[in-house]
Amino acid sequence: MSVIDSIAALEAVVGKPPPAINLKVIDHVDATARRWLAASPLMFAGIGDGASIAITIGGGEPGFASADAATLSVPLDLIDDIAPFRAGAGFSSLFLLPGIGETLRINGRVADIDGGIARIAVEECYVHCAKALIRSDFWSAEPLAAAPGEVAAFVAASRFMALATVDPQGHADLSPKGDPAGCMARLADGALWFPDRPGNRRTDSFRNIIAQPRIAAALLLPGASAVAVLTGTASPTSDEAARAPFTVQGKTPLLVTAVQGLAITLRPSAALARARLWPAAPALADIKPAKMFAEHLRLNKDKGLGARIASAAVSIPGLMQKALDKDYKDNLY
Repeated sequence: MSVIDSIAALEAVVGKPPPAINLKVIDHVDATARRWLAASPLMFAGIGDGASIAITIGGGEPGFASADAATLSVPLDLIDDIAPFRAGAGFSSLFLLPGIGETLRINGRVADIDGGIARIAVEECYVHCAKALIRSDFWSAEPLAAAPGEVAAFVAASRFMALATVDPQGHADLSPKGDPAGCMARLADGALWFPDRPGNRRTDSFRNIIAQPRIAAALLLPGASAVAVLTGTASPTSDEAARAPFTVQGKTPLLVTAVQGLAITLRPSAALARARLWPAAPALADIKPAKMFAEHLRLNKDKGLGARIASAAVSIPGLMQKALDKDYKDNLY
């Protein structure tokens, strides 16, 4: 099997990240991101060190988590599993907003825990593309009276995954993944398999896995308040036979990942229940992900020629939205 075990092997299959990809990442929580947090009812969080990582979910009324420019504050009584939270741990998060496909990602370190609040020193803040939620039909789901009660059936029906990884230095990442049922994840040969689809092309998850393969993930069936939480050791591969079962719309993923040494638990999520995501509320008119992309490009501290050109280009009214719409239409798979 063609296991991907080096950055060179990874880039030979998926290519190198575009030079401008990091220009959308800023090192603080700006006003547009704080507005997003004020409206978000749900967070996925990965917390770990250089050797392992855990995943949990937080949720409640919109604005349950808050931030100033430097610090994200998360109330622990609204988190499903608070055990991984400890000062110094690497932290990654993904905030969802009803009706909007894009997600907000905030990464950093747990600075301290006091008065039931975990405070995160922010290192990265950026908007992630909408492809995962589009592919999973995340916001079109209706509340489910009952989800599959067996792990294998739930995995087969799942359509969304939050994947948490961490590098040996403790820098965590949490990546959204989405697909139709049957193509999001599969159990076979004692492992859980999932594909990689076109996304933001930063390949943070794979770079972390190559350096430190312990992962954690949460599988969701949109409409349900249950979650399948899994941990194990990940190994990406470009093996054609392994990739073929994940073909969608005639497109076969370039990579699939096997999670071995698998531990998986199906459990109710109080955070998902509190968030009341489905049926989805209409998207808020004053939150525009395309404008956030453009604003983060402007705020990025890289002021080189490439950054200036990119910032000037996206400042043209409507250009960023048109580019996103075209990408979502032409490069979904």
